[in-house]
Amino acid sequence: MKKFNISNRIIGSDEPCFVIAEMGLAHDGSLGSAYAFIDAAAKAGADCVKFQTHIAEAEGTNQEKFRVNTFPQDETRQDYWKRTAFSKSQWFDLKAYADSLNIVFMSSAFSIEAMNLLNDIGIPAWKVGSGEMTNLPLLEAMVNTKKPILLSTGMSSWSEIDKSVDYIQKNETSVLVFQCVNRYPCPPEHIGLNVIEELQMRYDLPIGFSDHSGDPSVGFAAVVKGSCMLECHVTFNKQGFGPDNSSSLTFDEFRDMIRSIRLLEKINKNPMDKDKEAEELYETRKLFTKSVVLNKDLEAGCIITKEDLDYKKPGTGIPVNEYEKVIGRTTRKKLYKDELFSWSELVK
Repeated sequence: MKKFNISNRIIGSDEPCFVIAEMGLAHDGSLGSAYAFIDAAAKAGADCVKFQTHIAEAEGTNQEKFRVNTFPQDETRQDYWKRTAFSKSQWFDLKAYADSLNIVFMSSAFSIEAMNLLNDIGIPAWKVGSGEMTNLPLLEAMVNTKKPILLSTGMSSWSEIDKSVDYIQKNETSVLVFQCVNRYPCPPEHIGLNVIEELQMRYDLPIGFSDHSGDPSVGFAAVVKGSCMLECHVTFNKQGFGPDNSSSLTFDEFRDMIRSIRLLEKINKNPMDKDKEAEELYETRKLFTKSVVLNKDLEAGCIITKEDLDYKKPGTGIPVNEYEKVIGRTTRKKLYKDELFSWSELVK
């Protein structure tokens, strides 16, 4: 599987999962909220914080409809893009702030104009939203920058994914393919974790998972399935205003999910040798295992029978799994009930 680099973080199999906190437009046009989201994502342990960059005039027409009609102050979709947009200098400052917190800053571009803006502020990779996956002019502009491309497939057929992946690779550009589904929130029967493995086998590329379920266990399961990159929408409050809140994780859920992912990675990087582990736990084994003892006093010269035996802690005497070797042996001296004895005190 091919690997690539985003801001000195290696993406690929056997590498730590690259976790993206997806803000989208959850800031609703508030610059202060955007900074607060970056803070929260960094504190939660995300590798990257990602926004969306929409330039109304470059992206859509007045005929564009709302996906979710939750914006009473906006008469049209273009009104919404304009109200929630940031200026180039504001995007630059947001990236600089993320850099100061050592969290990668990215934003999805939904037009060539948006891509050029983001390229000017120096984002390290391109996230292509599901609706742009077949947008060849946009992909062409992106591959010309030679930056890695993260390709979402939420509405795409296999033939469409094949064509886009082939085009990107022919242009010698690194690519990661996301399994995702454009349902908000995505119900369990449509999540499709099986596609992660299908994508791995089909392309031999790093594969990611973009989650819209609002359930942290889904993202964790995707990492177990082999996802090299995980993107989750996040929110301060699922009851708050916005179209993606029900599809998002709270920052507490997001932090706990990342903690579980890092624990899983540490476990997977340290496979166990059972023999070595048993050797290292020798002193503990003596406390918890049992030895062969007598259930009565026996004088010297007595032949031990099974009926004379009992099995008790600690395991510092004759091991319980060797009890059959004790039966039929003769005592060299008097042995006492519940006292450990050794092979040297028996005659074979």
